[in-house]
Amino acid sequence: MELLHNAVRAYAWGSRTAIAEMLGREVPAPHPEAELWMGAHPGDPSHVIGADGVQRSLLDLLTEDPDGQLGSRCADRWGSRLPFLLKVLAADEALSLQAHPSAEQAAQGFAAEDAAGVPLDSPVRNYKDPSAKPELVCALTEFHALAGFREPERTVKLLRSLDAPDFAPYTELLAAQPDAEGLRALFTTLITLPQNALDVLLPQVLDACVAHVKEHGEFDLECRTVLELGEAYPGDAGVLAALLLNRIVLQPGEAVYLPAGNLHAYLHGTAVEILANSDNVLRCGLTPKHVDVPELMRVLDFSCGDMPVQTGSPSGSGLWTYRTACPEFELSRVEVDGGQEVRVDHTGPQILLCTRGVARLTSGDTALELRRGQSVWLPAADPALVVTSAVPTQLFRATPGVE
Repeated sequence: MELLHNAVRAYAWGSRTAIAEMLGREVPAPHPEAELWMGAHPGDPSHVIGADGVQRSLLDLLTEDPDGQLGSRCADRWGSRLPFLLKVLAADEALSLQAHPSAEQAAQGFAAEDAAGVPLDSPVRNYKDPSAKPELVCALTEFHALAGFREPERTVKLLRSLDAPDFAPYTELLAAQPDAEGLRALFTTLITLPQNALDVLLPQVLDACVAHVKEHGEFDLECRTVLELGEAYPGDAGVLAALLLNRIVLQPGEAVYLPAGNLHAYLHGTAVEILANSDNVLRCGLTPKHVDVPELMRVLDFSCGDMPVQTGSPSGSGLWTYRTACPEFELSRVEVDGGQEVRVDHTGPQILLCTRGVARLTSGDTALELRRGQSVWLPAADPALVVTSAVPTQLFRATPGVE
């Protein structure tokens, strides 16, 4: 069990306060900080801090001793690769509208781009690796997102509430077929509109959203979101596509799982995110980055309905687990009241991140103190972990999934 030194990723949509405050650094930070990475991603691996203060790349440690660090079950499945990446995500602005491929789709796409000679570092490359990228996001603050296609009947009601005459034919396209195929048809039509048509249609929709908000209409939050996106990304078809998605507000401790093909965009807030250790992203809007609509359409899942929100299932005293069918990862939340002892058993590697309070961690003969913003690496071979604290404390635990 050893402390980790982790990389902070700076993207324009990040916060200048959330991550800096968590790490106990000066606030505001000199530039937006979007993500704190914990794991063994080749782009920015964590470093294990030894008892002598010497730091070693976690990626190197796994390469040298996959069985000892990951355990035989994980190493047999993933080799020397840690299958998950744990993050703190801090968004002050919207991320791109995006989806991730399944394992089969990623393998096919990666092979096709390799065969076509597209360099791995090319800005127009979609597939950086042949792996899936499912993810789960758990709110630390109130967290806002768009995720998954809304029930078509409710989307028709929203669209009909907007007085945008030129948009009426698109509304009736979905009304005539209020199912997954109708959503596919409408989404494809909107996302491929010629720019000259978009430049006429989008201002009408934005004006209609303004009127809806002024009238305190039923879809006030959805319309406010479209207005914010329209201001940030003028002339972007993704603004219209956002009208078709569930508008989600997570409270601290609530989480949503985003499987392959789920169209989503994080809007605002701070959260713990766990995902398969992959870089594969297909974008369709709200971004200056590469957009490949035909490839996105190949991976999108047009299943519709409310996104299930999890609060964690009790899996031991002080331990709540967010269940998914994902083999790459599992996320648990550890809540320790003052004076309480929580035992955390494990058969594989794990990373623990402290998000509130101060915890004392004991594993065999090793003990250390973990403060807010700090994280530790526990190899599979380490004994079971005992967590105690004199004050209310919260930690998040990342491990490979259970198959």
